Amino acid sequence: MNNWVYPAGSAGEGPWDISLGTSDSTTAIDGWAHTGLKVATLKPGAAVELPAAGEERIVVPLSGSFTALVDGTSYRLAGRSSVFSGPTDVLYTGTRKAVTVSSVDGGRVAIATAPARIGHPTRHVTAAEIPVELRGAGNCSRQVHNFGTPSALEADRFIVCEVLTPAGNWSSYPPHKHDEEKDGETALEEIYYFETQVAAGSPAPLDSDAIGYQRVYASDDRPIDINAEVRSGDTILVPYGWHGPAMAAPGYDLYYLNVMAGPGPVRDWLISDDPHHGWIRQTWDPAAVDPRLPFGG
Repeated sequence: MNNWVYPAGSAGEGPWDISLGTSDSTTAIDGWAHTGLKVATLKPGAAVELPAAGEERIVVPLSGSFTALVDGTSYRLAGRSSVFSGPTDVLYTGTRKAVTVSSVDGGRVAIATAPARIGHPTRHVTAAEIPVELRGAGNCSRQVHNFGTPSALEADRFIVCEVLTPAGNWSSYPPHKHDEEKDGETALEEIYYFETQVAAGSPAPLDSDAIGYQRVYASDDRPIDINAEVRSGDTILVPYGWHGPAMAAPGYDLYYLNVMAGPGPVRDWLISDDPHHGWIRQTWDPAAVDPRLPFGG
């Protein structure tokens, strides 16, 4: 499964810590066609740039604040201290627009990409505008920042959000798939980019190893079988198949950035649950959301 699992440091290129996707400026992957992800760690005063291309992009500060220059217009992205500090400003660039991202104080930034045909206006989405959803209940509670979903952002192809899962909880659960174009389901590739942290208040030693786990398995005759430990900077690609749970190990909070896009005519996240496990949704009491949520207050 080397095509689908990329530990931190294994998918870098030039100034990018992670450079995965379909364009000339990324590491191409056989069988991967619709989504991309670039992540960079910038020193104070440094910048990264992407030339104009036939892809749409969304700039997501992971830590720190940034300025994005798109076709001569400058956008100030008020960031955050970490992905666990709550939502951040993001910038949707549209298509065929060069973008330069810089940071006065330094930080880490992600840029989600997807080949696109239809151009949409550049849009600066502030942290205060981002819909924050608390999904699930009990130990299936998680927090979702829906800044790049169809209801929140006008775009051509991709669907982008981030999910935060408190220590000991499961997300991306029940296992589900979106690998067919059929009634009630859309075919979407998916990228998971992970970060982890020691949960607040934990008596963890300085050398603790903040980990989570991700599961992907076959939904038809196409083979895939992933059961991977994940840490900050790791990336897993889901080309097809059932995926979930994403598990936050006890003592460690789990974050992931999701990037989805596909070839179908409709930009929508329509899923099928694994029929062995879909019943779990019926047990969730909306009043029983984990009290540790939301992250960031």
